[in-house]
Amino acid sequence: MSTPLKELFRQASEAIAVELRPMLRLALPLVFAELGWMAMGVVDTVMAGHAGRQMLGAVALGHGLYYTFAVFGIGVILGLDTLISQAYGRGDMADCRRSLAAGLVTSVLVAPPLIGLVWMMGPVMDFFGIDPALRDGTQGYLRAVSWGTLPLMLYATFRRYLQSQNVVRPVMFALVSANVVNLFGNWVLIFGNLGMPAMGAAGSGYATSVARLYMAGVLMGVTVARDGWAGWTAWPGWDRVRQVVKLGLPVGGQISFEVGVFSLVTTMLGALGPVALGGHQIVFNVVSVTYMIPLGISSAVAVRVGQAVGRRDEGGARRAGWVGIGLGAGFMTLAGVVLWTAPRMVAGLYTADAEVVETAAACLVIAAFFQLFDGIQAVATGALRGLGDTRTPMVAHGICYLVVGLPLGWWLTYPQGWGARGFWAGLSLALILIGIWLLSAWRRKIERVSEWN
Repeated sequence: MSTPLKELFRQASEAIAVELRPMLRLALPLVFAELGWMAMGVVDTVMAGHAGRQMLGAVALGHGLYYTFAVFGIGVILGLDTLISQAYGRGDMADCRRSLAAGLVTSVLVAPPLIGLVWMMGPVMDFFGIDPALRDGTQGYLRAVSWGTLPLMLYATFRRYLQSQNVVRPVMFALVSANVVNLFGNWVLIFGNLGMPAMGAAGSGYATSVARLYMAGVLMGVTVARDGWAGWTAWPGWDRVRQVVKLGLPVGGQISFEVGVFSLVTTMLGALGPVALGGHQIVFNVVSVTYMIPLGISSAVAVRVGQAVGRRDEGGARRAGWVGIGLGAGFMTLAGVVLWTAPRMVAGLYTADAEVVETAAACLVIAAFFQLFDGIQAVATGALRGLGDTRTPMVAHGICYLVVGLPLGWWLTYPQGWGARGFWAGLSLALILIGIWLLSAWRRKIERVSEWN
């Protein structure tokens, strides 16, 4: 082994030895929290499925539409990762609480417009020719679930405050236990058990809203138990609210690009028939599950890097970013190998329809190629957020999806006749480019840490 390689290996080994354990201690509960977040949508869908196809369609469509707006609101709050973790790193707890207060104010300001947009989805569904019965059920779900928007954003705010101080087990507990609350609420309100009226799709929406109120209550309770009421219940000042929004808006934009692109692809593939759409939905679900792991690691990396920045620890920030990126890339490489070698087995877990399995398997092989880069971009996004850069990921996602991924996917799907594989090929190339872009951005910015001083 050459001397430069030996030195690189030595540095990597030292970084792993120092950083791996605290990174995993922070990341693992957040990974379970992300899986718990995803499970809430699954619970709604499964419970609605037992009430019939019409109910299932209404809840599935409503969940997809609502999620598009909800993730933007949550994204705006993610700017707190930078502010609170850096303040905690430099030992300024008063500033941590001020940012928490600013996050709460931001939530109160952002939630009402999002609720208004959700309530306006009725005419949009009419424009796209949604069946009236399906539209009515979907609109009932949307209006019911919209009442959970503010609690959801308050939960996100308390979560950022706690996890930026390495308090993550309550976050995991809140989300995992919220699934039990949601399951019970669905059972009562969809079917009319325990003397309640059977509310159908709307009942599922109300159950989810109650579960999100529960999540916010749990984390607020933890915050009060740890810190009391002082500091974070005081007015933070408009300058701090503007800081939160300035950092968070690009994150909301970036997430909206991702969700919007996949929603648009799903809608466009609907014209190709149930086989193409079914295969696409299987692949989308599979890659969403694998993505939850690097997403949890990304949150931990944002905290670890931000704390290191706050205490002016250049080596700590570098170690946290690279070890986290290595963890995300390592897991997603394994996921890619599974999708490449056993695509039919994975697709067969979802359906026995041979045509759908074949369509999904062909797309899963393509998706295997971007797993590594998806892991890299997810964690690099968190690392950049820890440094205070939320704009670069938004620009990368916007350009790569809208200029490369979607046009190429459309061309391969329709003129070239690739079917669902065409869009997945386009999305794969976009994610590969995003991964390379953000990895390069992280490498460039972390090499400039000497400018902190």
